[in-house]
Amino acid sequence: MPAPQPTLLATAPDASPASSPLAQHVLQGLSRQPRALSSMYFYDEVGSQLFQQIMALPEYYPTRTEFGLLTQHRQAISQALTPADGQPFHLLELGAGDGLKTKILLRELLDRNTRFTYAPVDISPSAVEGLATSLRTELPTLQVQPLVAEYTTALAELHGQPGRKAVLFLGSTIGNFPPAERQQFLGALAAQLGPDDRLLIGFDLRKGPRQIRAAYDDAQGVTAAFNLNLLTRINRELGADFDLAAWEHFADYDPQTGAMRSFLVSNRAQTVHIAALERTFAFEAWEAIHTENSFKFTPPQIEALAAAAGLRVQQVFSDEQQWFADVLLAPLS
Repeated sequence: MPAPQPTLLATAPDASPASSPLAQHVLQGLSRQPRALSSMYFYDEVGSQLFQQIMALPEYYPTRTEFGLLTQHRQAISQALTPADGQPFHLLELGAGDGLKTKILLRELLDRNTRFTYAPVDISPSAVEGLATSLRTELPTLQVQPLVAEYTTALAELHGQPGRKAVLFLGSTIGNFPPAERQQFLGALAAQLGPDDRLLIGFDLRKGPRQIRAAYDDAQGVTAAFNLNLLTRINRELGADFDLAAWEHFADYDPQTGAMRSFLVSNRAQTVHIAALERTFAFEAWEAIHTENSFKFTPPQIEALAAAAGLRVQQVFSDEQQWFADVLLAPLS
């Protein structure tokens, strides 16, 4: 699942519903075949609360596993991110969320008297400033430089500044991209890196198929509620009339491709009217809307992905079970 970024994705209260990014996305996603909606739009207020519950579920291993490995390897990771000459550097984080995992590294760097500036990056001013404000309270000696920009734009803005840029992309968000988009995204990031810059990315590794599937279809039904909340959001923000009782959450894992996919499945033939779009959409019984990808990776796949983007794997930090890895990448030249 993607890291929660609710303010980045929410529709502005005074925006015209029909012209909002959500409306345009829903129009495109439901007009195509097969139908699909992006997991980006899971994170309204209720969705964010549900995701917090998901992260605490016994089945959902990614968050606690990465938290554990960052705690275990915090000294080695901090040293790997810091320039060998000890010069000041910029630590950028893409999609920082609440910063809970990042604070492990920030505290370690501060304890080592490392000279650096932390720059959380988001397109939402309130998102980055909210995190920056909380960090100024919790870590008063930390230099925080919020950057309101698209990810690649933020890197481009700092490209000409002296010192290393160490970029964090924690969580397993890289797995939410389809393969072609994933490669394009990583290539765009790599294009903005200088020879001494570094990129630390979280990868959910392949493991037992049943374990992976259970993480996205928990026994308590929280993940189902999280998926179905997307329809509730469309009802509220776009004036749709989705009947949630007519839809079911379905998740399945393909161990051949490493693709974990989630769907909303119509359990009867029905029509749905979306007032903001002035459109009605017909669904057949058992027709599915694809809502999420969450790809899992092998070490050779990670190396190939990096190489195709002009990067090399420099270090791999993993947990004892080899369930998750934070991988340090460096430019090839």
